[in-house]
Amino acid sequence: MAIRIELPELQRLIAAGAQVVDALPQPEYRETHIPGAINVPIKSLDADTTAGLDRARAVVVYCHDYL
Repeated sequence: MAIRIELPELQRLIAAGAQVVDALPQPEYRETHIPGAINVPIKSLDADTTAGLDRARAVVVYCHDYL
């Protein structure tokens, strides 16, 4: 289930051991990302590319787009 969270909740989740996935393309990920985030570009986000995530821990996926 996807829900939108704000920074304080993100910080709480990370402190509690959440995994953070940055869904931006790799060039943008290299420029700026949350420390500790792993990169899985949204176009390749599927069961295979996320198989290494720990299903017992929360997962936060984030991406932004400039309109």
